[in-house]
Amino acid sequence: MDKDKSIDHQLRATWQAVAKMYNEQAAKHDSTMATAFALLNIDFENGTPSTALGPLMGMEPTSLSRLLKTMEDKGVISREKNPNDGRSVILKLTDFGKEMREVSKGHVYQFNNKVREYITEEELETFFKVTTTINKLITDKLIYDDID
Repeated sequence: MDKDKSIDHQLRATWQAVAKMYNEQAAKHDSTMATAFALLNIDFENGTPSTALGPLMGMEPTSLSRLLKTMEDKGVISREKNPNDGRSVILKLTDFGKEMREVSKGHVYQFNNKVREYITEEELETFFKVTTTINKLITDKLIYDDID
């Protein structure tokens, strides 16, 4: 199959370009795309239970633990005991973390606004419909028959 007509190739190549672009921007702030993504997924006011962040980000526990350690070392998050569950912690943004979250948010808005200058709302609606359908096909395990 021609790679330019392969759906998975286009998804992968586009995501790699987006990830590279975001990592280049994050590097200007001594950060990474993963850190920025985590900052955007931690509740600004109340924090987020550490057990809820992994699923929000689609990360494995080992990778998430490493990321959270780095974020704590850089002073963008703090860990507090979860008052509702003594076994878990709430991840809270520090003042510096809140500043960095706003920087990250600005980059996401800038990306979205620039793309919207070149792509119509109708095209974006189609794009979202296509990606939602692909995700549903994968989630519902409708891509491959497990008959081998």
